[in-house]
Amino acid sequence: MKYRLLGPTGLYVSEICLGTMTFGNQGFWSVMGGLGQADVNQIVKTAFDQGVNFIDTANVYSFGESESLLGQAIKDTGIPRDQLIVATKSTGPMNETPNGRGQSRHHIFNEVNASLKRLQLDHIDLYQLHGFDPLTPLEESLGALHDLVRMGKIRYIGLCNMSAWHIMKALAISREKNYSEVISTQSYYTIAGRDVEREIFPLLHDQKLGLLVWSPLAGGFLSGKFKNNSPLPANSRRNDFDFPPIQRERAYACIDAMEPIAQNHGVSVARVALAWLLSKQEVTSVIIGAKRIEQLNDNLLASELILSPEEISRLNEVSALPVEYPGWMYEMQGKYRSTPPVK
Repeated sequence: MKYRLLGPTGLYVSEICLGTMTFGNQGFWSVMGGLGQADVNQIVKTAFDQGVNFIDTANVYSFGESESLLGQAIKDTGIPRDQLIVATKSTGPMNETPNGRGQSRHHIFNEVNASLKRLQLDHIDLYQLHGFDPLTPLEESLGALHDLVRMGKIRYIGLCNMSAWHIMKALAISREKNYSEVISTQSYYTIAGRDVEREIFPLLHDQKLGLLVWSPLAGGFLSGKFKNNSPLPANSRRNDFDFPPIQRERAYACIDAMEPIAQNHGVSVARVALAWLLSKQEVTSVIIGAKRIEQLNDNLLASELILSPEEISRLNEVSALPVEYPGWMYEMQGKYRSTPPVK
């Protein structure tokens, strides 16, 4: 396992992060995995033993059960707390009361305290806003998070699923008010869905932020089970929850390109898809979820798979984003300054 610095911090996290959406069996979340305590303990211990020191969860996963199962697993397996970086999130609905969701100071404080109790921890390493709240001013949310950092309940702050301008606005507010700053964004990124490269990537470079990748296999579509012109596999969760949305023609083209590369290395298509992501310098950590130990082990081995420059070039080509404005103008005008003048 390799480790990368998390944004503008001195904190090293494993380049593969264990996701916990498969933990728990509450409501519609059960289609993600429905794992109970015994299976969770095994997955957490296996990941840690193979070098994973970074675990990502959220209050809304199985409505708190995922956090509870994770907290108990850390206790049951005896993993040293100081060797784990635990991340969680809030924003989504936890109940049907008027303030049971969102990013108000009221909700954030309530959910941090509830997460700490479920996780059986005295602090959360990375606390993330799980999306965009159109009603709560960012000043209120960031002020609440800053106070929680000062109280020692959380150590770092991250955002999820926000646009580049929104992330930059959060940074500007924090700098103006001397709040603790956002250090990372958690975004959807996969060889079959590269939209994050348009605006988020330039922001990451400019502001030195970390990128945590969710759904790197496009909701299982790049697992190797999906074939062009074939029905969806009967055991695929996409039969019940077709998410995240993908452009299937482009996704199948990516699969067709990855299959010979996978055969050449004697690995799964999923491992190739993960290795392609890990080849990107912008990526800090790729979040993987697993229902089975075999699946977990295969995904973890992506950290050891090094694709050749030719293979990466081929995959970049087949998965390239359609050119759009102002990207093509930036590229054209950038050439004017990319080469030093010659007299």
